[in-house]
Amino acid sequence: MASVTNPVQSPVRASGFSSVYLAPIRVSPSAVALKSRSVASGALSGACLAFSPLPEKVKAYNKSKGTSVEAFSSADNFLGFSALNQRLRRRGLAEFPLAAAAAADADGREIEVSDGSTKPSKSFAEKFPWLVTGFFFFMWYFLNVIFNILNKKVYNYFPYPYFVSLIHLLVGVAYCLVSWAVGLPKRAPINKELLLLLTPVAFCHALGHVMSNVSFAAVAVSFTHTIKALEPFFNAAASQFVLGHQIPLSLWLSLAPVVIGVSMASLTELSFNWTGFISAMISNIAFTYRSIYSKKAMTGMDSTNVYAYISIIALLFCIPPAVIIEGPHLLQCGFKDAIAKVGLYKFLSDLFWIGMFYHLYNQLATNTLERVAPLTHAVGNVLKRVFVIGFSIVVFGNKISTQTGIGTAIAIAGVALYSLIKANMEEQKRKAAAASSASS
Repeated sequence: MASVTNPVQSPVRASGFSSVYLAPIRVSPSAVALKSRSVASGALSGACLAFSPLPEKVKAYNKSKGTSVEAFSSADNFLGFSALNQRLRRRGLAEFPLAAAAAADADGREIEVSDGSTKPSKSFAEKFPWLVTGFFFFMWYFLNVIFNILNKKVYNYFPYPYFVSLIHLLVGVAYCLVSWAVGLPKRAPINKELLLLLTPVAFCHALGHVMSNVSFAAVAVSFTHTIKALEPFFNAAASQFVLGHQIPLSLWLSLAPVVIGVSMASLTELSFNWTGFISAMISNIAFTYRSIYSKKAMTGMDSTNVYAYISIIALLFCIPPAVIIEGPHLLQCGFKDAIAKVGLYKFLSDLFWIGMFYHLYNQLATNTLERVAPLTHAVGNVLKRVFVIGFSIVVFGNKISTQTGIGTAIAIAGVALYSLIKANMEEQKRKAAAASSASS
């Protein structure tokens, strides 16, 4: 290939130079190699591609001719820029930075060449992580409160919890299918083995969800959430007697206020009935076993896809009881009475929105807990229950006795104490595991 003999002109507007003319230089294209250079993330925030530096000036022995030849130490020396740089440094000027350029490699792929001086701008989430996390917490609480209030309002004119539970999951599944269709997120493949692992989790999820709604329909929302504060007690009991994990005495003692507070609240609850109480207790047991089976079904799949598959399977479990227990009555007068009370449009829109809020608040809860430490998660979960109980009392004007109020406060305080102790234990385990892996 012929050599290149083109003069290069580079105008410089500084220190009295109007222009600098560089003498023609003969450059063989094979002398300068342009190569791509991968840069690890975080190591260099600038260019990912750059000119390959030529080797240091060394004497290389030519075996064929028995003579030695000199190699140039850098590209600027080879091209004759070193003298110019020295003159500019003497006049207090910086060296020319390597200008960003675009080229193409041998395969026709575009290559970007830069000096690494420009750093990519950070996104809003990277600049203000605390603000984004706070927004997640706010939306988690907001959607949870709206769901509980709207759900109870629907039960006031449409008391069919099995069918309503089915609608919750149906709307959530429809949302997941649409999300998969547009690729947000991309659907993860599922096989027979994973299906068998997720089926017990989905069954417990369906049972706990239906029983919670039976309790919501039967008693005040605040009372159902007070009973559900016993869930940590059932979790500790299952860990101790089912999984064989040793629970510390301090953790058991922290659960005593929860049991005492729920008992006090139940004895004087004005809306108390056995259907609501027993249903909430079954819900606690079901969600406890859901946690146990979830640990056994840990997979590499992301939480959004796992929750979508669990919702689909749980929906299938909810169809038979809704049809068998409430189906005949719904067809006879259930739908007709609800439409006569609020109208067809409001009835359908209420069912849609409670299903949407149910799915979104559960999904946001998962996304929120992935962003924070276990201790923050524990505190946030307790505060969420306080928010739901407080707002439900204000919105529905539920009258509670003094003993019920005190019992609810004691139960919530016990849950907070239990959650803090447990979160601290988990954090210590995590640090110990990290230290042992680092030492090894």
